[in-house]
Amino acid sequence: MEWNLRRMESELRQINPDLLQPSKSFKKPSSGTITINVGGYLYAAQRQTLAKHPGSLLEEMVTGKKPVVHVDSMGNTFIDRDGPIFRHVLNFLRMGELVLPDDFKEAELLRREADFYRLSELAQALQDWEQQQATQHEPAFLEVTDSHERSQGLRVYCSDSTFIEKVKNRLVQISKSRLDGFPEEFEVSSNIIQFRHFIKSEQGSRLVLKEDSTFVCTLECLKLEAVMLALKGGFRLLTSLDSSRGSVVQCEALHFVK
Repeated sequence: MEWNLRRMESELRQINPDLLQPSKSFKKPSSGTITINVGGYLYAAQRQTLAKHPGSLLEEMVTGKKPVVHVDSMGNTFIDRDGPIFRHVLNFLRMGELVLPDDFKEAELLRREADFYRLSELAQALQDWEQQQATQHEPAFLEVTDSHERSQGLRVYCSDSTFIEKVKNRLVQISKSRLDGFPEEFEVSSNIIQFRHFIKSEQGSRLVLKEDSTFVCTLECLKLEAVMLALKGGFRLLTSLDSSRGSVVQCEALHFVK
């Protein structure tokens, strides 16, 4: 039997006119959203997100300043660039900041994509992220020195200021049953604490451990606290000056690294 295609098409239209129309899933998105194909990966975003940085390639494309040259089979704008890395570009546009996984290894590729899309803000954010990563991986040095003189006292230096904060958080000045926090007079900088003396102008003032206000700190116990915090924090002892006294705590100088 020979099929009459025109007759079949006419009958189908009468039954359901939508059967011969393009699939509804291929409809173009609303004016507020747009779908783009980056290297075979589809990304949907609001137009205002893609146009957030005036002068960028994406802003010119979604605003019509730059005509679309390539489209995929579904009619989406096609950009012949790395698809997976584009998610970091899009997330930067969405959040206004660069958030990358700790084990991110494609900084150079992302930098090239930032240049391609003309996103100078992303390039700067990536540079800041790289500097931060480099700082985190630099070795931290700790030096604890004790001159055994009241005028000099105990000096704690660490290239990692977070360790200094840990030492400060262990101690508190107390006077007449009032907690005054860590004495500012001992803070030389964010990297140095210099314990020269413990008695301030107010009589009866003393430095104690935060957990035990009855334990009055001496230079020796402060040094012990610093050493214990260092070892617990992953520091390892490099050198010690004058260790013949039989105790690490009694050494005049201790040097650690992490």
